[in-house]
Order: sequence, then structure tokens, then C-alpha cells
Amino acid sequence: MKRRPDSVPPSDVLRRIPSVDELLAAPRLLELAARLDRALIVDTARSVLADLRARATQENKSELGSLSSAELNDHLVNQILADVELLLRPSLRPVINATGVVLHTNLGRAPLSIEAADHIRAAATHYTNLEYDLEAGARGTRDVHTARLLARLAGAESAVVVNNNAAAVFLVLAALARGGEVIVSRGELIEIGDGFRIPDIMAESGAALREVGTTNRTRLADYERAINDRTRMLLRVHRSNFSMAGFTAQPSLAELVELGRRVSLPVYEDLGSGCLVDLSASGIAEPLVRESFAAGVSVASFSGDKLLGGPQAGIIAGRRDLVARIRRHPMFRALRVDKLTIAALEATLLAYLRGPGATAGHSAIPILTMIRAGTEEIAMRADKFLQLLRSTVPVNAARFEIRDSESVVGGGSTPGQQLPTRVIAIYSNKYSAAELEERLRRAPLGIPVIARVENGALILDLRTVFPDQESVLAESLASALTP
Repeated sequence: MKRRPDSVPPSDVLRRIPSVDELLAAPRLLELAARLDRALIVDTARSVLADLRARATQENKSELGSLSSAELNDHLVNQILADVELLLRPSLRPVINATGVVLHTNLGRAPLSIEAADHIRAAATHYTNLEYDLEAGARGTRDVHTARLLARLAGAESAVVVNNNAAAVFLVLAALARGGEVIVSRGELIEIGDGFRIPDIMAESGAALREVGTTNRTRLADYERAINDRTRMLLRVHRSNFSMAGFTAQPSLAELVELGRRVSLPVYEDLGSGCLVDLSASGIAEPLVRESFAAGVSVASFSGDKLLGGPQAGIIAGRRDLVARIRRHPMFRALRVDKLTIAALEATLLAYLRGPGATAGHSAIPILTMIRAGTEEIAMRADKFLQLLRSTVPVNAARFEIRDSESVVGGGSTPGQQLPTRVIAIYSNKYSAAELEERLRRAPLGIPVIARVENGALILDLRTVFPDQESVLAESLASALTP
């Protein structure tokens, strides 16, 4: 093939760049235009040509100058086809989570149950009675679909749902304490994900923060001394994303509730994770929502996509009169959730209501199944998966071993608590662990695999891999390990 010399003046390269119309006459682009909006192809072609012109004026022109006009046109057509395909490919994609982090915030936290997904599909593709009372034949409220379930499961009188727990905290404070003071321990002024801090949310709500105690020790007397005629609420924040040990002290929730009763102030608890069932048998110690209301809190809020295992949501439950005030706040409409979130949450709550042994009960909620999976169960899966892997990967491509390790719940919950597990460690004979992790993440077979790297090995924890993903995971590993 005849090649042009490396040193080609920019003007010569620019003269050989075809026009948009010339490119669009290429057979492959004509075929694409028959299936897609021509304007999309034209815009993409213009973008590709603009990029080429910019490159043609750079110092290193050898790549462009060495191509013939026909080769250049073919290169441009290929680039347009690739760019159009990339534009039309959804960027939100399923991935295989092999990290062992159950509530991986970057991977979307809690995966939904099949029942929740089915309920979303039905609500999304049909009209619904979202705000229509079928009995009365008149307008209703969207709260009814989840309020009764939340109230029963939490042991509260009423409940509403907003788009996340940060919004829930904001709305509770804005509705019940704006213009007044909220008393909170210094040891509970936490920062949640992405740099959002409780004090900042409080400031935006219009409530003034009144800090009491010290970072590590706060007594009931500290709250009592801080109460004045501007006090609107006592706040307890569950330290869901960090733990404190050593020389520490804080009043019990029951003591704080009793103080609130004596001085006629509501006690609000920001629970964060929102655990509805006891996970202590799996080694996870997390306060239950029902226990907070049994202790007498006035209002509590928690997330829907953490330990509850549902969609992203901020759940506010509590006394009927206080929840009614919160719902009447002007910002409630701005922060409320749509029918798809309500559908997902309703299906998840119904699974809790059915109980642990029922069909489509607790076992239908993926994160509960993952958390409750014992070491022996995971070890059996790892052994079976390794047999599959060894049958698909060349003998000299890698070394595998199964070892003890730990999974974590993650998602800003259960700090300092781990789940014993068995993981598969992979040592490639060609690639470093970091290179192998990247090859899997870049999806050789179209489904990205997210794993972790430890001590020079690629680590796979099957706790967070769905059983029906194992064959694809094995194929992806075989592809990534093979040059």
C-alpha cells in the first residue's frame, strides 16, 4: 500500500478532508441514515470533521498525512459509526458487583427484588391510581400506597416519603423547627456522602443548631441546660457511617424521650440506614426502626435504599400530627417521589409484611439474602465457580485460590462491622492485578465486572454476585485473562 511521507503540510491534509455531504454519501452511512434520524448522523459527522481539522493543525501530523484520501474517508466513516453507536448506548448499565460491598453507593446501593421491578414495570407502562381514590371516585393522595405499610412496620402512627434521607432531614427541621433551635450532641454532627454535612442541612432548613456536650461525651444534663424558650426540638443522629469507642458517653434514647416529654419538646431521630429486621444473627448490630418508636421518639427518618433494601427514598415516620405538619410544608411537593419509587417501595414493604418464611417475603429482598449468606454457603459457591472457571481458562493463564476474607455492608451503614466470607484470589501470568481489574471493568463481553485488588491479586467475592451472573462472570474472566 502506497503511503504518503510523514511530513505533510497542514494545508495538504486539510484539502483532503471531505465535506459532510461527501461523507454522508458513503454506503454505510446511507444505510445508517435509513434507520436513524439523519440530523443525528449529520451532527456527528460535523463533530468528527471538526476534531480532524483540529488534529491536522497540530505538530504531529504523521498519522493523518500517511493515509490516502480513500483510507481517510474510510477512517472517518468508521469514526462516525462508532460515535453514533456510543451516543445511542445507554450510559447507565448493569454491572456485576464482585467487590463484596453489599450496599455499594457507587453501584446504586440496594438492588431491587424481582417483585419490585415487576411492580415498577406495571406502574410505568399503564395509568395508575397514584392520586385517585377508587372507592370515593375522587382525588386522593399518593401517600396512601406506602403510609399504611410504613406505619405498621415501623410502629408509627403515620409516614410520608421524599426523595432521599437528606431531604427528609431538611423537611423535618424546616417544618418543625424553622426559626428556633434544635439541640444536638457534638458527637453526632456527621458528614454523609459527597460532602453533605448535617449542620449545613440544618442551616438551610432555617433551624438554628445548638451543640451540646463534647465530641466523645454528652450527658443528659447538657441537653437540659441548653433548653430555652427558642428550643423547638431535641435531635438524635445515629452515627451510621462511623463508630466511636473508648472514653465515650451519651444518654439513652429512652432518657432523651423522657426529657422531651417533661419539657413538651418532640424528639427527632435521624436513623440513616433504616433497618426493619434484626440482623444480629449475621453479626450486624444496627438499631431497628420499630425500637425507636417503642422508645417513644416523636419523628424518625431513614433511607429507603440502604438496609431496607428498596429504592432511593427518604422516609419520615412518626406522630400523626407532626407528620401532617411536615406534609403541609411547601417544600414537600418539591421533594416528593414519583409513582415508580412508590411502586418499588410498596413492593419492598409488602415483602417485609409477608414475613421471613413467606413466598416473596424477606428472601425476595436481595440485600437481606446477601447479608444472611453464611461462610459455608459462599465457600460452596466459590468452589463450584472455580471449577467452572478452570474449565474455561487455559491452565497456564492464571493461578486461583480460595481464601478467608471479609465482606462489608457499606452504603454508609454498620461502621466497623464485617461479614466473614470466602473469596477467590486470581493471579494472572500475563497481567498485573490492576491491569486485570481494568480489563474486567472495561467489559470484554459487554457487562462490566467490578472487583477489588488486594496484595497483588484480583479478588472476587461472590456474596454480591447474583447466581445467574456467574456464567457471564466466568466468561468475562476467561476473556480478560486471555491475551
